[in-house]
Amino acid sequence: MVGATKESSLTLERGLALLQAVAEAESEAPSISELATAIGASRAAVYRLLVPLQARGLVRREGSKVRLGLGVLRLASNVLPQLRMAANPALRELAEKVGATAHLTVADGTEAQAVAVVEPSWTAFHVAYRVGSRHPVHRGAAGRAISTPSEIWVVSAGELQPNAFGVAAPVRGVPGLRASVGVVALEKLDADVVGPHVVRAAEEVAAALK
Repeated sequence: MVGATKESSLTLERGLALLQAVAEAESEAPSISELATAIGASRAAVYRLLVPLQARGLVRREGSKVRLGLGVLRLASNVLPQLRMAANPALRELAEKVGATAHLTVADGTEAQAVAVVEPSWTAFHVAYRVGSRHPVHRGAAGRAISTPSEIWVVSAGELQPNAFGVAAPVRGVPGLRASVGVVALEKLDADVVGPHVVRAAEEVAAALK
């Protein structure tokens, strides 16, 4: 039984490695031979691993070439809702504590996109920040925090919208995710007070996604 479990685990690991190799191939569509080299397996093993991936629509074969299948898009469409569900409790607590609109922002190429937004319930005025909003990843606290090398917070003033102030911190330790958690307000925020709350929320979001 232990041997069978170990074998299944190795097969799963190789299957995932194969899927990743298809997704990350520099050529337009890698060949069976190229995939075998990429994951350190024989061509016969690659053929066997492709069978369940094809059955689920995750890859498709065109002769000896392999491309990602539409099943990957179906999986991807579920990523953002799950990110929102995982992040919302920490964002809600942050928004209520700070009295500013809280958000989770992820990097998408050279852009930063807001994927989850929570507004405070008790303030008279707050920023209405739309889910799906995009801006250059090098601008604004939310964007710059994604690439900051440390755990500290980043502050911005009027970079994306006049008179808007932001504080954001990176989400660390989640493989494949480049993101930040932040708050935005129409009045200057005391970064020394707000910053630690933002960092803590980013840590809570990271823990929820692991």
